Amino acid sequence: MRKALLIAAVLALLVASVAGAFAGGVVVGRATAPKAVPTAVATEEPGIPATSTPGQTSMPTVPATPETGGAGEGEAEAAFDYDLLRLVLQLLDQQYYGELPEGKELTYGAIRGMLLALGDPYTSFIEPRIAAILNEDASGEFEGIGAMVRMREDGYLEITSLIPGQPAEQAGVQPGDIIVAVGDQSIVGLGLYEAISYIRGPAGTKAELEIIRSGEAEPLHITVVRARIEVPVVEYRMLDEGVAYVRLTEFDANAAARVEDALEELLAEDPVGLVFDLRDNPGGWLGQAIEVADLFLDEGLVVTQRDSSGTVKQFRSESGDIGEEIPLVVLVNGGSASASEIVAGAIQDRQRGLLVGTKTLGKGSVQLPNELPDGSQLRITIARWFTPNEQPLHGKGLTPDVEVPYPTDTPVGEDPQLDRAIEVLLQHE
Repeated sequence: MRKALLIAAVLALLVASVAGAFAGGVVVGRATAPKAVPTAVATEEPGIPATSTPGQTSMPTVPATPETGGAGEGEAEAAFDYDLLRLVLQLLDQQYYGELPEGKELTYGAIRGMLLALGDPYTSFIEPRIAAILNEDASGEFEGIGAMVRMREDGYLEITSLIPGQPAEQAGVQPGDIIVAVGDQSIVGLGLYEAISYIRGPAGTKAELEIIRSGEAEPLHITVVRARIEVPVVEYRMLDEGVAYVRLTEFDANAAARVEDALEELLAEDPVGLVFDLRDNPGGWLGQAIEVADLFLDEGLVVTQRDSSGTVKQFRSESGDIGEEIPLVVLVNGGSASASEIVAGAIQDRQRGLLVGTKTLGKGSVQLPNELPDGSQLRITIARWFTPNEQPLHGKGLTPDVEVPYPTDTPVGEDPQLDRAIEVLLQHE
């Protein structure tokens, strides 16, 4: 009986997951994986008429669904095969030597397998425990090791950058390191958010990282003591050369206002130019990205959004903002993603300023977060972004006008990319 209920649960939640893509709700205006926002999700399985499925001896009877029962051959091939899924689950129930996973583990595993077939790391299923972590308020604070990560196409989690002075840097973790396990838990093949959940944790606890590092014959084992990480959203100052410098670490709900305040203070000192640093900025709210771009751009297109149905939305800037005249260079790297790429791409395409650094991540897609009844979350990619010149951001990234590497052995206190950005500004003064 317990296994029969488990099979029913797998099917019910799979139906809810599939329906969540179409069940309406509000598309969240974020340019990274968004914070959780309740959306309408179908949770009840539609009525299923009983029928029989022919098969070999001992094959269980499997009811057909409206999606498959009675459809023509071409329609049946195109539809999701609920019959086959039921058959697999019932055969597991009847024949598997051992106990099926407890609770919802089999349900969650079935959903992950379905999403894996999409080949999109940003369309992902997030268990309740992990969803609770990711639903933290976007306050610029979290508890973890102090590192930025990305999920590579081969399924490995890579460190893209370190937050200066934080535990990961102090413990010897380096950009480019690949984390394959945390303690006894392998994170290879997990979704991005699930992998992150094992690395994050309460301040004062230890994260035992197993790391693959280029040039090292054997995996490294590094222990990082987690801490409360405070990331300043905006940093700004005047540099010795008379150049203003503003760094934006994420597009939180107040990013545009904070950048504007920094510009007002810096422009009062009559700088010769501005370096806008978007390195390792993973993105944030789409609306804030448009507003930040608008600070530097006159009237025109910022980004185009296209969804699978062919619907096109264009987001534009208006004239009359504080940063439209000052000579501008934007710093980017492999950790610049999503909202950062929207802003940098608009500035580059509209020839408002030059990009300096290394190629950006190439995360140009929109996710709709669907809250499921058990507290889990299904995030579905529903649209993609294109720059004013129709460059596809997703999977491509932006190539800087001036490419400058940042070697891993760069001495502390030195910044070759910033130095080159200053040179570029002074040359074009």
